[in-house]
Amino acid sequence: MDIYLAEPVGPFAIAASAAFNTFTTKQNVTTLGNVPVIPAGKLRAGSKLSIRAAGNFSTTGTPTLSLGLWFGTRALSMTGDLAISSAITTGSAAAAWPWILEWDALCTKADVAGVLLGQGKLYLGTALTTFAAPVPIPITAALRTISTFDTTIERAIGVSAAFSASSASNQVQVDDLRVMLLN
Repeated sequence: MDIYLAEPVGPFAIAASAAFNTFTTKQNVTTLGNVPVIPAGKLRAGSKLSIRAAGNFSTTGTPTLSLGLWFGTRALSMTGDLAISSAITTGSAAAAWPWILEWDALCTKADVAGVLLGQGKLYLGTALTTFAAPVPIPITAALRTISTFDTTIERAIGVSAAFSASSASNQVQVDDLRVMLLN
């Protein structure tokens, strides 16, 4: 008899991340105290991974912003991307506008060259109370397959971002990051 389980991945953050600003290259924007860490050997072929992140962003002018999910080490070192959005032109003078990123994957191979097949969507705020149409992530069909996800070691999961212009007013913050393992 099979048992099917859903398991949240800890450790769990108890506060929002810091607000990150003045950058133009992709960087980790997750400082939630503790990022979720998938234990070594936990994913197996047939396991499903479900990730949801949410936060807010502010801008000056209309820079582009891309948001994504990374995998790496507990020390917050990004070693690979799970999914990244296209560069999206933001609204002018955004002030704590919301974003939500959702991504689901199937583990099709579990070992040092583990394979995840996944896709999701990004909702980017156009005001405090409205979102633009969802944007598919990743941005190409080829990027839906991650063939470098080593399942034999622990893997931290975090959020990345990049702005097209560096400004103290162009900032992004992560308020929530959830990782769930299914069966």
